Amino acid sequence: MSANRFSTDVYATRLRAAAAATAEAGLSGLVITPGYDLQYLTGSRAQTFERLMALVVPASGEPTLVLPRLELAVLKDSAVPELGLTVRDWVDGDDPYRLVAEALGAGPSGRPAVTDSMPALHLLPLTDLLGSVPVLATSVLRRLRMIKDPAEIDALRKAGAAIDRVHARVPEFLVPGRTEADVAADIAEAIVAEGHSDVAFIIVGSGPHGADPHHECSDRTLQVGDIVVVDIGGPYAPGYHSDCTRTYSIGEPDPEIARRYAVLQRAQRAAVDAVRPGVTAEQIDAAARDVLAAEGLAEAFVHRTGHGIGLSVHEEPYIVAGNNVPLEAGMAFSVEPGIYFPGQWGARIEDIVIVTADGAEPVNHRPHELVVVVPV
Repeated sequence: MSANRFSTDVYATRLRAAAAATAEAGLSGLVITPGYDLQYLTGSRAQTFERLMALVVPASGEPTLVLPRLELAVLKDSAVPELGLTVRDWVDGDDPYRLVAEALGAGPSGRPAVTDSMPALHLLPLTDLLGSVPVLATSVLRRLRMIKDPAEIDALRKAGAAIDRVHARVPEFLVPGRTEADVAADIAEAIVAEGHSDVAFIIVGSGPHGADPHHECSDRTLQVGDIVVVDIGGPYAPGYHSDCTRTYSIGEPDPEIARRYAVLQRAQRAAVDAVRPGVTAEQIDAAARDVLAAEGLAEAFVHRTGHGIGLSVHEEPYIVAGNNVPLEAGMAFSVEPGIYFPGQWGARIEDIVIVTADGAEPVNHRPHELVVVVPV
């Protein structure tokens, strides 16, 4: 078995669940082109090209994988061979969309559903052949992917521990006179050294750059007195992501900054403490937002409180006002309130948490206090 995927029985269980959910939704089947949904269902990391590759999961009957003959080698690291799926390969000149239609079979008369990552290059000819516009498979796969199974939860814990080890090293990189880009380069090296397969993103926002939640890094030079937001993450085998933010102060912070940061720390703690099955996503957002609002910092919090995480860095459930989805055990998402003061400084605290039967299990365990780095 490849280190880049789970055991075959995990994918077999997911395929059965996907077929059952498809039938329950009254759809004829799923058509899944390369992307996170295909990786979720088969462990395949194949990429989309102009030649169609698609997993077809009919509501009744066995799944079929349609792919170009010249791409057969991409299956070797996936679970497809061990799953015993029917593979229908094709060569240039064949009609792969007809193979997809045949694989959907004569099941329920409902429309098929396609993955949201299917390019128009393939969606349009498939639509022409089927004679109806497919719906998105998101409605079918959404709950399956939101509720993490034990293998996924274990992967997220390992990813969380790995990124914690990187944050433990960050203070040694935050030396006055170095640039944000210098620090980011050191962090990138550490992310891989601590077990990640790659780097997904690095934010090093120092001083006024910390007030931009999606700043990456620049040639700005770190200075004594800077507040520095460090938001980092990457995929950890078999592809589940870490994502953790801590905020650092180079030298002792201004007392007013320390006061506001303490409020942010309470807000993040309140949101984590509110996590449990039955509470809605928007209630978690409100738990953090209410603490900040009570201290006059509502306007400084300019984004949602969190996002789901797994194979994708950002996926459902989104922890945001208006999302009344009840939390369930197995959901995994970030809790990351922040405060931002344009032209001055910003701060954010982020942990990934997993919903348990009676609360939340954080996978990140670095201190939440404003980390004071003594200038060298």
